[in-house]
Amino acid sequence: MDTTIRNLDEAVYRALRTRARKNGLTVGEAVTEAMRAYLQRPDPAKSGSIRDIAPEAWPEGSERASEEIDITVYGT
Repeated sequence: MDTTIRNLDEAVYRALRTRARKNGLTVGEAVTEAMRAYLQRPDPAKSGSIRDIAPEAWPEGSERASEEIDITVYGT
């Protein structure tokens, strides 16, 4: 497939082109390899919800933590 990609960082493109040549690849092959690697990473949009976080028990001696926080924050 032939395509045009705009707004590439020139320094990054040159480094990619240089490394691709050293490894006997075309720029297109190197970009395809990079896209495959990118697509194998976990999708941050599908990382879950805050609702998936399980609450942890407060440690011993923290029974008044909420009251102490109120005193510190609100002065009451």
